[in-house]
Amino acid sequence: MDELILIKIGELILKGNNRRKFEERLMTNIRHSVSKHGDYKIYRAQGTMYVEPKDENSKIAPAVESIKKVFGITQISPAYVAEKDMNDIYRVIKEKISVPLLNAKTFKVEAKRADKKFPLTSPEICAETGGFILQNFSHLKVDVKNPELTVNVDIRDEYAYVYCEKIKGAGGIPTGSSGKAALLLSGGIDSPVAGWLMAKRGVNLISINFFSYPYTSQRAKEKVIELNRILEEYAGKIPMYIVPFTEIQMEIKDKCPESQLTIIMRRFMNRIAQRIAEQNDASVLVTGESLGQVASQTMQSMVVTSEVATMPILRPLVGLDKQEIINYARKIGTFDTSILPYEDCCTVFVPKSPDIKPKLEKVIESESKLDVEALVNRAVEGTELL
Repeated sequence: MDELILIKIGELILKGNNRRKFEERLMTNIRHSVSKHGDYKIYRAQGTMYVEPKDENSKIAPAVESIKKVFGITQISPAYVAEKDMNDIYRVIKEKISVPLLNAKTFKVEAKRADKKFPLTSPEICAETGGFILQNFSHLKVDVKNPELTVNVDIRDEYAYVYCEKIKGAGGIPTGSSGKAALLLSGGIDSPVAGWLMAKRGVNLISINFFSYPYTSQRAKEKVIELNRILEEYAGKIPMYIVPFTEIQMEIKDKCPESQLTIIMRRFMNRIAQRIAEQNDASVLVTGESLGQVASQTMQSMVVTSEVATMPILRPLVGLDKQEIINYARKIGTFDTSILPYEDCCTVFVPKSPDIKPKLEKVIESESKLDVEALVNRAVEGTELL
């Protein structure tokens, strides 16, 4: 074993008696994430998780790229393995990290001695290692405040580990440790970000998309499927439900006031989403709504659209502005797909003058012209599971 990946966990260390359960979930998620790149041994010791290739076909670099998207991790470091002997540590430095040392002008050494039986203290390890590097890489200078390169030496129970990279992890807590939610996933910028934020807090997701053929095209459907796939890179498998929504939208358009079209449409979405959520043992609905962003997302509108749901509706973007949401979308890789010019059902039959302060009693009166239960039943029965 010459190389492996060291993983630092974040807030899991604060979980007390439940910590082991969270760590087991995290290791399962890591195992799933790296499985497409080869065969790896995954284990934990001394507050660190290890991902060790089992054969030469299991590579470090692609595994690191996948692990960067696993929630519950704060730091990832590809590391070289040495015996707990200073001469072998020097050998690894010279053989394995000579290229970054040659490309740098300044450096420092950081050492941690988890094995207190090791004869040198951490400061002594730093001094001895720094001296070796200066002797063998004479162009380098020591800079303890702002070095171009930091050489880390960790002395642990079985081996010593040498590494230069501390890659930032995705943070959060392991997906699957906080229950299940149904995400109302459109083709826009907001809802994928909402799903990502919930997955970051440990929530398993199913996604529900409302599809209004022929007013929304097959390309629009493929766009949402791609957004779901991108979210799966972070959140694991996300079953996706495609709900036929054309009949409902046509009924609302024909029988209800134009100013209420979007509000009533969203009430139907929440009814249907709750039904599908219940069938999948999901506890809450998740939407990409942001307070005041559009007419249907005023506080009064949210109150009216939420009234039909008996389970909680979580809105993780509610306090964010559009630019903040776009920044998240760029960060997680959904933005370029979200802005593809294929309309979703939310852009069909948009009223010219929407009611931004809807009254619940008036909306209920308008809905009385519709066979709500029958429309919901047919939509749920016609739902396609991908």
